[in-house]
Amino acid sequence: MLVIEDSSRLRRSLCNGLRHEGFATDATGDGREGLSYAEVYTYDAIVLDIMLPSMDGLAVLKTLRAQGDDTHILILSAKDRLEDRLQGLDLGADDYLVKPFAFAELCSRLRALMRRRYQSKDPMVCLDGLMIDTAQRRACLGEEPLTLTRQEYALLEQLALSRGRVLSRDLLRDQLYTSEADVASNVIDVVVCTLRRKIKSAGGPAVIQTIRGQGYLIA
Repeated sequence: MLVIEDSSRLRRSLCNGLRHEGFATDATGDGREGLSYAEVYTYDAIVLDIMLPSMDGLAVLKTLRAQGDDTHILILSAKDRLEDRLQGLDLGADDYLVKPFAFAELCSRLRALMRRRYQSKDPMVCLDGLMIDTAQRRACLGEEPLTLTRQEYALLEQLALSRGRVLSRDLLRDQLYTSEADVASNVIDVVVCTLRRKIKSAGGPAVIQTIRGQGYLIA
């Protein structure tokens, strides 16, 4: 997740809250820097303020769409007039939430955008008895919940929502860790290994496949 918000207090609060919800989150208070983040890294969604230094949010939005970037973008702004909301949506934003807002609503909207990104309307994903609840961000085998770390759950969710598509290690690393995180080159392999072990020890199916030289897949 990328947060581009000029208020340092709100930006810090959003990052803390989103990370607590299990989202790896990068953040900046500068429009041009936010654009650079979006051009370099892959994000499930971008939370974008309009009033930003160096480059306003609508200019960031227009630039990304002109480049063919289809990352889901939620505008988070105090500009609450109908014409402001229509302008943002017409320029390519996927959603528009007016400040002040309820954090729970923001999270629900972001989860809905993620499901739309992966063409999944149902928050529940079933994999041979392994149930993944993307709304509650938890996984269960039957009635028994799996005890997963944030990274393990995030990786499982990414693969499940992208079912049938091979995800590279680099893409998964971008989704699981912030751009500033100092992680080992084999960190995704380690997370996959521990996740497989936890699912197997709980009696679950071997759903994660390794595609040599490419990445990982849930078929």
